[in-house]
Amino acid sequence: MQFKVNFVTMLDLNASVLVIYTGGTIGMIEDADTGALKAYDIKHIKEYVPELQRLKFNIDSYQFDLPIDSSNMNPEQWKKIVWVIEDNYDKYDGFVILHGTDTMAYSASALSFMLENIDKPVILTGSQLPIGKIRTDGKENLITALEIAVDKDPYGKAFVTEVCIFFQNLLMRGNRTTKVNANNFKAFNSLNFPVLAEAGTNICYRHELIHKPLPNRRPKFHYLLDPNVAIIKLFPGISPQILSSMVATPGLKGIVLETYGAGNAPGEKWFLDIIETAVNSGIVVLNVTQCASGSVNMTRYETGRSLYNIGVISGYDITTEAAVTKLMFLFGHGLERKEVKRFMKVSVAGETTI
Repeated sequence: MQFKVNFVTMLDLNASVLVIYTGGTIGMIEDADTGALKAYDIKHIKEYVPELQRLKFNIDSYQFDLPIDSSNMNPEQWKKIVWVIEDNYDKYDGFVILHGTDTMAYSASALSFMLENIDKPVILTGSQLPIGKIRTDGKENLITALEIAVDKDPYGKAFVTEVCIFFQNLLMRGNRTTKVNANNFKAFNSLNFPVLAEAGTNICYRHELIHKPLPNRRPKFHYLLDPNVAIIKLFPGISPQILSSMVATPGLKGIVLETYGAGNAPGEKWFLDIIETAVNSGIVVLNVTQCASGSVNMTRYETGRSLYNIGVISGYDITTEAAVTKLMFLFGHGLERKEVKRFMKVSVAGETTI
């Protein structure tokens, strides 16, 4: 399937983008005296990225009072991002969120559920090197993210109408993205879904893949999340005592069970008994693969079928990041267990292929 080429002209002088700075490496500069990295005021970003002055549209900024390392990102911060976007939604053509890379895929996944039926781009980006470094990847990531945020068709409709991550020339659906490298500039990949656009000499979109909003319906902004979910990654030698204590956590409502291969797990009775007890107690257990790419198929092997038989549901090709944030979202809206299981079996925001 071929990419469709679009030349970004940026001739719309009335276009406007809001840059939301949450924290992260892209917002760091080196102290001239100590050499330590420190956050700078995003209002002065054009001093560090003078190329922005050549863009033919307006760029405004909003900065968290205390920019945070993305390791400290949490549901309350996601709600704040949603609030900023809702409060400014009608004022801007698009939104670019500057975010640390470590939890960017989690944030992009959460926002894809919290920002329902949007008709404007919301693009997360960041960098592996601070913006003040000569070799920084932050400038290219930021500039291209801004260009995509205002890019429209001849009828004035935005090309991108979903939450995405833009990194190292690739525009990816946010809830399909995972951080795959801690050092390389190509930090993210969308292994189970094609990229939405690729930036080279031109920005080439795959328009047919971009999530489209329902017509004649306004966007909805959601703030209800329930963090009472857990991720359990299986490994050879996991003990009954550890597994039992994890599933017995008070208040636990959902488990993302990272299994082997196509959804396989130990077939030992003690293991299946613990998981079945969790399911029978009302906990939703979702089976996702530990593999970087691929899908869960719980009928391929006997070990996977055993999980299916005790009530574990398939996560298909969903990422762990999307799985855990989707559970938070569904439980946060007060859905009963049966409803949560039903929604986990369908794609809500393009997060999985059934």
